[in-house]
Amino acid sequence: MLNYKEAQQIITAQAKSFGTEMVNLNEAFERILAEKIYADRDYPPFNRATMDGYAINLKDWQSGTKNYTVKEVVFAGQHYQQEVSSGECYKIMTGAAVPPNANAVVQREKAIEENGQVSFEIESVKPYLNIARKGEDIQADACIIDQNTNCTPPVIALLASVGKAEINVEKLPNVALFTTGDELVEITEPISNIQIRNSNQYLLNSLLQEWQIKPTICKHILDDKAALKQEISAALNSDMIILCGGVSAGDADFVPEILENLGVKKLFYKVKIKPGKPIWCGQLPSGGLVFALPGNPFSCHVTFKLFIEPYLKTCFGLPETEWPMLLLSAEKPKTTPFDEFFPAIVNQQVKPILFNTSGDVKAALKANAIALHPAETQDLKAGDPIAFLRM
Repeated sequence: MLNYKEAQQIITAQAKSFGTEMVNLNEAFERILAEKIYADRDYPPFNRATMDGYAINLKDWQSGTKNYTVKEVVFAGQHYQQEVSSGECYKIMTGAAVPPNANAVVQREKAIEENGQVSFEIESVKPYLNIARKGEDIQADACIIDQNTNCTPPVIALLASVGKAEINVEKLPNVALFTTGDELVEITEPISNIQIRNSNQYLLNSLLQEWQIKPTICKHILDDKAALKQEISAALNSDMIILCGGVSAGDADFVPEILENLGVKKLFYKVKIKPGKPIWCGQLPSGGLVFALPGNPFSCHVTFKLFIEPYLKTCFGLPETEWPMLLLSAEKPKTTPFDEFFPAIVNQQVKPILFNTSGDVKAALKANAIALHPAETQDLKAGDPIAFLRM
């Protein structure tokens, strides 16, 4: 049986881009860039006033001029109309282009203006005071955003600043999502005292939404071989198939057998982890991957984070997720010979969250991380360093 790192390596070795496409910038949130972005001009594109104030020529100040006549008011987005001579200045607004024969801006709060004359309550003026100089942020033609960058709000703002109305991004995979099991019912349907609601379908949909992925097929299938084979067969051309449930050793756990009968090449079955041991992973005839996850809610969550997310990141050209370390806040007894993943609250320390089993529907409720109790480590004590993965 593989450990989780060996399983991850097998999965990421199969990863490849799903292709690229152009999208409008308004649709780019959390998409992954498939191109490098270059500056179309200098930024700022002009010497920009960073304060409301008065733009002067420093030579005037250095030659002893302390009182100035306001020659013109310059607003943001407007060109100056007149050149200033010795003893003259511009009244200028924040964001306005500083005229070329001015090279310092004295802020308004340090000025006294009366009848078009202004003096300053300051002792010294430095060159380019309160001026953002042309090109000091970005030089024209410089690479400002690398390929395979996630389009977060700051990235989108910068793309807009350089005029990228459309961008080339990594295509999202065509995903088929199936949950299985006679015991599951849709959350809007009547439920008996021996049934449970199909929370995993909503969990997996929300985890995919973090990647902006909306499954093209999303169905629940009963524990019936014929039905399972029919539905999975119809999805074999997908980039990814995610199944949840039906992968353990029970009499109704048909998923591994059906997948192999349909020509899906098994990459591995079962991993030395708790929870999530009975995960099945295979390669579709078309080259995509199938992830058959266990049905307990926390097992489903852990296996998605451990195996599906690294696959997506590699397909999108993103770097491997780091597992930072902090000190454990409380003791954690060893419960399995495998690597154990447990919910935790991470702040300055890693605080384990107590839960019953991987079927506990509230296990991850307050968690912001999944922490790792390594297989080779016995009972953990408060103060021990421990690795964790942000949720």
